[in-house]
Amino acid sequence: MFTQEKNRFYQGPSDNPTAEITFVHLPDGALSVDHTYVDGSLRGQGLAERLLDAVADLARKEGRKLTGTCSYAARQLRDNPKYADVKV
Repeated sequence: MFTQEKNRFYQGPSDNPTAEITFVHLPDGALSVDHTYVDGSLRGQGLAERLLDAVADLARKEGRKLTGTCSYAARQLRDNPKYADVKV
């Protein structure tokens, strides 16, 4: 459903995605989500959560932990128990 690149998952055109999540690789090996975007016309459909799920699945697959500096990811990682196994 999403296209994966080195530091992001997105939907739509690469240069103008309709939904996107970006992350950076931290020195300790963790991934830090630093940006989540969903176009206004697509909000309320769970896309942001599915994008975060994609990053969490990548972290699990690679044996990494996950943190967030964007407000959405930070809140979800703190409050949603489905991310307990990967959050820093």
